[in-house]
Amino acid sequence: MGISARELAAATPASRDRYVDLLRVASLGVVVLGHWLMAAVTADGQVGNLLAVLPGLQVVTWLFQVMPVFFFVGGFSHALAHRSRPQYAAFLRARLQRLLRPTMVFVGVWGAAALVLQLSGADGGLTGVALRLVTQPLWFIGIYLAMVAFTPPLLRLHERWGWGAFGALAGGAVAVDVLRFAADVPFVEFLNFAFVWLAVHQLGFLRADGMIRRPALLAGAGLLGATALVALGPYPLSMVGMPGEEVSNMAPPTLALLCHGLWLVGAVELLRGPGARLVARAGVWRAVVAANGIAMTAFLWHLTAMLGVYGAMLGLGRALPVPATGAWWAQVPLRFLAASLLTALLVAAFRRFEAPVPPRPGGGPAPLAALGVALALLGVLGLSMTGFAGLLTGHSALLIAVPVTAPGAVAMILTGWLLVDRPTARRSR
Repeated sequence: MGISARELAAATPASRDRYVDLLRVASLGVVVLGHWLMAAVTADGQVGNLLAVLPGLQVVTWLFQVMPVFFFVGGFSHALAHRSRPQYAAFLRARLQRLLRPTMVFVGVWGAAALVLQLSGADGGLTGVALRLVTQPLWFIGIYLAMVAFTPPLLRLHERWGWGAFGALAGGAVAVDVLRFAADVPFVEFLNFAFVWLAVHQLGFLRADGMIRRPALLAGAGLLGATALVALGPYPLSMVGMPGEEVSNMAPPTLALLCHGLWLVGAVELLRGPGARLVARAGVWRAVVAANGIAMTAFLWHLTAMLGVYGAMLGLGRALPVPATGAWWAQVPLRFLAASLLTALLVAAFRRFEAPVPPRPGGGPAPLAALGVALALLGVLGLSMTGFAGLLTGHSALLIAVPVTAPGAVAMILTGWLLVDRPTARRSR
């Protein structure tokens, strides 16, 4: 029997930074609620984006696009974890177990469902849309895998150069956008998947070593920079991707999104005192511990739940209001409640795959581990783009400049996972 959240909470050492755990849970929670709200499903089963229906709401993404906070927290956690487990393959395996195991289960379940639906010809309407959309949030896992893989070398750079290492990554993001928008260099924009997100991740290293001493300055500089770039440059207002837009701040990330990340990191650091006092309360801390234990499973399945709610409404003949109308807004609390209940059922079914695995001594060869994490992250990113629609027709999508199919992406994820995990298991026998 596993340890309960109450027992884990009671066993928490006094030295643990509980505010970081609160930020991790809160940021993923905001992402889930944002996805649920933005899903504007019409009566014919098509899924639109609420921010496209109501463009005036795009400004709220400056508060609710909180993925930078999650990656910032990841940097903090990875710094501490690598210092306690410096061997590369062992570090990778320890960090990836709770990430890849529930992801592989999600991919396996949806892959099998997609195969059955397409063989039976039942993959039209909202079902077909779901097959395409449910994998989109996997991009986040792909980026997170890259952050884990690059932690050891980037942490060494941080320990030597401090803010200079962050500056080098931010400078790379600046150079990429100059080459992209001023010189029209093709494909260079994809480098900012690394420069922007690794720069945010690097802020977590700085936080781990107590080097973010002026968060108000960080927040102000980020907010001013993002405002100037959006007002004067080619950057859109929305800090999340919008359908059909010529330039996105998210895919690939831009300098404007990096400035947005600086503003958010500065803001959450300014709230550190009251946040720490809140999470010091026994009841709040137990809730945070419990939520952290299921966070990845809930994230993987939350779109499945929301699309399932809409599918049930259509299947029962319930009329779907036109998105953004008064009737649509009136339904939001009920849809959220239903999606929460369905997510809870899915979490109950799959949470055991997120349970921590007891550490095993030793580790496999570092080159194999590096190859494994590279294959896994490319596979996850590829699957986030292809989805499971067209599984039997060879549907492909371009991952940077390389076409990838869903079966190929799944094969890369599985191979990568085995390369990271299995050499360690064999040596431990």
